[in-house]
Amino acid sequence: MSETLRETALRHDSEDPLAKRRELFALDDTVSDHAADAAGVYLDGNSLGALPAHVPDRVADVVAREWGRMRIRSWDESGWWTAPERIGDRIAPLVGAAPGQIVVGDSTSVNVFKAVVAAARLAGEERDEILVDATTFPTDGYIAESAARMTGRRIVPVAPAEVPAAVGPRTAAALVNHVDFRTGRLHDLPGITAAVRAAGALAVWDLCHSAGALPVGLDAHGVDLAVGCTYKYLNGGPGSPAYLYVAQRHQSDFDSPLPGWNSHADPFGMTPGYAAADGAVRGRVGTPDILSMLALESALDVWDGVAIEDVRAKSLALTDFFLECVRAYVPDGAVESLTPEAHAERGSQVALRCETAPAVMAELIARGVVGDLRRPDVLRFGFTPLYVGFADAERAARVLADVLAEQGTTA
Repeated sequence: MSETLRETALRHDSEDPLAKRRELFALDDTVSDHAADAAGVYLDGNSLGALPAHVPDRVADVVAREWGRMRIRSWDESGWWTAPERIGDRIAPLVGAAPGQIVVGDSTSVNVFKAVVAAARLAGEERDEILVDATTFPTDGYIAESAARMTGRRIVPVAPAEVPAAVGPRTAAALVNHVDFRTGRLHDLPGITAAVRAAGALAVWDLCHSAGALPVGLDAHGVDLAVGCTYKYLNGGPGSPAYLYVAQRHQSDFDSPLPGWNSHADPFGMTPGYAAADGAVRGRVGTPDILSMLALESALDVWDGVAIEDVRAKSLALTDFFLECVRAYVPDGAVESLTPEAHAERGSQVALRCETAPAVMAELIARGVVGDLRRPDVLRFGFTPLYVGFADAERAARVLADVLAEQGTTA
């Protein structure tokens, strides 16, 4: 007799080399009233990563000891001043960057602004177009539009797959999302970057939905600038600071549109004229947000000893298995997968189109299966390999099938 999908899930979990990582996180495994075996399934790490269990103690120490007792001394003695670069170097291996190229601070939106304006300035005034991913997360588009007005360029929306054909002698930069936030489609970072650079333009990537879920290879693929958040797959906490990557070859010419005192060559000289610091420090602006930054630094401990290639392998196996379970359990015609089947085109989430998505997701959450919604009709399920298991994937698909059947939903 062949094993059931539930038995398959348990076998996969027992063989999973990353399974023990789940113990490092604070997860709610409370059983719901509706299904005694289908509770505590958190599939929203692509919006907000789960809390690493040791972080509260670290934050309490920062507040009580470093701030409460040491006070101003902590800028030097507790390493607060160097935190943006130190934490950037911890993120670097997860995105394929050598040390000294990533600085942590500000929001993703602010860093997109820095990166796009700086890219336009690096490209030269004769290049008057900025290509923008037509399917981008809205804020990237808003920021790019503002950056274009500020630098005298015009925005050209282009589907990511069409960027290689669209770049030319007028292109200053291309801003592209590595993974589409709605569908989970993974775009061709190596190929697009090569095409953009061959045209003499700069490639700027948004890594919010890929960093911590799959190999990125910033250095290996010649990316010019990149930005990303840390509260999704990096589990830094709500509103944790973002990061900016500036390739080593551009750092001496990187001209930030936000030249704050923290990026000054002599920040405590308090001189009226601005002189940029060397290296990735140029990406800093104002005083670092120490509490959230040090919470992020502590959260990154869960990555110690983890290879991003192993995370990617589990991510693909999890999403394959979830889609298999959906096909087996969900009534025909109830959902339509928007996520590519091909591994080379898939991030670490599954997006399902459903006619009554808002009501379905509300009921899933009520039953302990937490995903999220993109209006009007997309159910998103994020698979964070450090703490999501195959039993979670099977349970989620089974509860989804129950809800859809009860509601009589069609795609």
